[in-house]
Formats: sequence, C-alpha cells, structure tokens
Amino acid sequence: MASPTNAGTRQRQPSLAQLRAFVAVAEHLHFREAAAEIGMSQPALSGAVSALEEALGVQLLERTTRKVLLSPAGERVAARARTVLEAVGDLMEEAEAARAPFTGVLRLGVIPTVAPYLLPTVLRLVHDRYPDLDLQVHEEQTGSLLDGLQQGRLDLLLLAVPLGAPTITELPLFDEDFVLVAPQDHWLGGRGDIPREALKDMDLLLLDEGHCLRDQALDICREAGREDGAPVTTSAAGLSTLVQLVAGGMGVTLLPRTALRVETARNDQLTTGYFADPAPSRRIALAMRSGAARQSEFEEFAAALREAMRGLPVRIVE
Repeated sequence: MASPTNAGTRQRQPSLAQLRAFVAVAEHLHFREAAAEIGMSQPALSGAVSALEEALGVQLLERTTRKVLLSPAGERVAARARTVLEAVGDLMEEAEAARAPFTGVLRLGVIPTVAPYLLPTVLRLVHDRYPDLDLQVHEEQTGSLLDGLQQGRLDLLLLAVPLGAPTITELPLFDEDFVLVAPQDHWLGGRGDIPREALKDMDLLLLDEGHCLRDQALDICREAGREDGAPVTTSAAGLSTLVQLVAGGMGVTLLPRTALRVETARNDQLTTGYFADPAPSRRIALAMRSGAARQSEFEEFAAALREAMRGLPVRIVE
C-alpha cells in the first residue's frame, strides 16, 4: 500500500511545461538538445522532468553519464503526453478563431432549391472577403437543417422563411417572385400580368414531400382559389427534373426567379410568364440559434450577402 506521502504526491497535476519538457527529452534523448528546442535552460529542463516524475510517481527516464533512455513507463507516458499537448494546441487554435471573426469553421446548411443558384455568390464572397473562413456546405431539406442547427451540427442556415421556430433568429436577405414555367405553346407564355386565379385549374407539377418550395406553391394555389383536393402531380425530387417534365408537356410549375435562368436556359421547349403585382413570392434568409455566440459575426455576414446579391433578380430586404 502506498504511503500517505506517496499518495499525495501522485495526486498532484503535472503542468504543461513539465509535459513539454519531457516530450522534448523523449524525442531527442539528450537534455542539451531538448532544452535548445523548447528554449529552456538545461537545469530548468532537468528540474521540470524530475518534477513530472515526482507528480506521477513513476520513473520516466534512465540517466547514465553517456545517454538518456526512456523507461517502459516513460514510453507510455511520452505517447500520452504528445496527445495532450496536441489537444491543447487545437484548443488554443479554436480560442484564437473565436477571438478573430470570420476564421475557423463555419458549417452552412442550404436547402436544395437555393443551393445551386445562390452558392456561387456565397462562395465568391467568402473567397474574396473572408479568406481565413473554412466554409463547409451541407445541402439538406428544411426539416433536417433545423434539426442540425438546434443540435449544434450546423452553425448557420440559408433557406426560405418564416420558420416559426422561437429558438431560431432569422436574418432576412431578400424576397423573390415566383414565375410560371409552361410548355412552349402554352397560352400564358410571355404574359406579364398573369392573375393568380389562373392556377386554379392547371395541371400543376410540384416537388416531392419535404421540400419547402412544394408547400409554398400549394399555399399560393390555395390563395388563388384552388381546392385542396385538386390533382397535383408530384414526381420530381429536384427543380431540374421538374422543368424537364414541364418541357415534355406534362403540366406547368412555379420557379423562384433565382432559379429561372439556370433551369430554363438549357431547354427551348419552355415558355415563362410573370404574375400581376403583387406576384407570389418567397423570402430567403440566414437563420441562426437565438443568442448564438457568433451572432454579431453572422449579422455582418448577412449584411455582406445582401450587398453581394444586389445583382440578382430579387428585392433586397434592408
């Protein structure tokens, strides 16, 4: 059984300086070289290693007049000490990133009906203005993004609002109109004054369940007087497929203005029409956890995004 003195000795916590000194000796197996590497005097280095041995209650080194060797315990402790020092280094880097805005990792969640059309603007802004920011993009549907934000898997979301979530703060960016996309010979093609009521009896193609754009389109149809039971063909997981179905004559659909050029430019079998004012629209925003530690940083990011998006066919929310 260990004596009270020895037990108390082993309860003392080693310092980082002691671990750093020991790891240097373990790597060089030479006190003078180890001391030079970490900028300590040789007596101070030797004292730090001895203090570590005393704190741990084990012999770490075998010292002779000609060489220094690691004991079996010293080999195991050296490996663990390196891990501890690396973890402390990572901790300091994280703290530095927290002190300096727009550095470190930013995990951005984006919905599929926004990602292809707005990410070029977002990525260009980050590249040009925030070169030290490690932006990581996750494309998911709204429900999954909200779960990820609330669980801490994501830091910031780019999606359609309102969300109706009391624990989430929305930073509005812009409003954009919906445009009617129809087969080339459709009677509403080229119109700039389409009444919403025109949607009442059309064969409407929508995205699959789970896409917020589907819900927004259905809300617009209900406002136009379309009955909830009116047939809606749901057969597309993405806007590109949806547009191809329209080009094939299967019906019409609604696209947000930011998606229009990308999705219709590749097909000459389509026509577009614009709604009379006030046109149906959606609002796009950044969303963060209310009271987030990086709130001021995210607010500044939202302001920069608004400026960067002024060239898009949208109405910026000041």
